[in-house]
Amino acid sequence: MRIIVLAILFVVATTNINAQNVIPQEVKVGDILEIGRPDAPQYKHIDFPRANFIIKKGGIANYKRVEGNKVVVTAIKEKKDGTVEVKIKKTDGKRFFNSHPVVKADLKNALESGELSAL
Repeated sequence: MRIIVLAILFVVATTNINAQNVIPQEVKVGDILEIGRPDAPQYKHIDFPRANFIIKKGGIANYKRVEGNKVVVTAIKEKKDGTVEVKIKKTDGKRFFNSHPVVKADLKNALESGELSAL
């Protein structure tokens, strides 16, 4: 009986460990993603600049226009706390809000929340 319980616990533990590592390993530099609609009124996991910084750089702070944009992953970095951070830029070569060429995103959380989706 004890062996069966230990075997079940082992299977559950290894499944959880493997499930945590699935999403970040699928995305690599050069992959194309699409920006989706955020769950909240603002994007939480894509680090878009605040409106005042966009305006200071001469851009237009319209966050609704970024939805549906196709982006390419330019860099992937694993932080000390284990999160995977990616830098993304638009595939058409234009800037986000006509002011920022590249933005950062927390890959795992952005994919899970639907702010980013793989094509």
